[in-house]
Amino acid sequence: MSNQQRQKQDKPTKTNVWGFALQLGFFAGFIWGGVKGLMYFINLTVIVPGYLAEPFFKTHFLKSQPGYYVGWLFFILFSILAALLYTLLFRKLKGPAPGLLYGIFWWAVIFIAAGPMLGITKRISALPVNTIISEFCLYLLWGLFIGYTTAVEYTDERKREPQKALQ
Repeated sequence: MSNQQRQKQDKPTKTNVWGFALQLGFFAGFIWGGVKGLMYFINLTVIVPGYLAEPFFKTHFLKSQPGYYVGWLFFILFSILAALLYTLLFRKLKGPAPGLLYGIFWWAVIFIAAGPMLGITKRISALPVNTIISEFCLYLLWGLFIGYTTAVEYTDERKREPQKALQ
């Protein structure tokens, strides 16, 4: 192995923040948006899967098959924005706790603060208990997915250790 090749190997790889956040947000929205749809169809929640599209589409449409896919798309877009925000602001935080708190934050924004004001959700006092618990758990896991994936990508030193061990 030439000296130049060895120097290229020794450089730690840097993850593209934007590309990583876009990919993470897409998969967070795809996976947890699908779980959201499943939760609705097995009656764990009364919030339609397209609730984030509520200001732009009528509830009747969001309860249809095409509306379900539009809602899933909105959840993916929301997740991409949330992952971009998390990656830009909190990518150096370690462990699962920051991601859990991030999920709780977004649950509170959507179900307590902005959601009822924008007509996206009903007031929390008007929702059934099983809906509140189910949605809280969904956002908890969604935030954990975003936060912990980011923490592993940006704070895990194990991927750099094998390069040091070769020397």
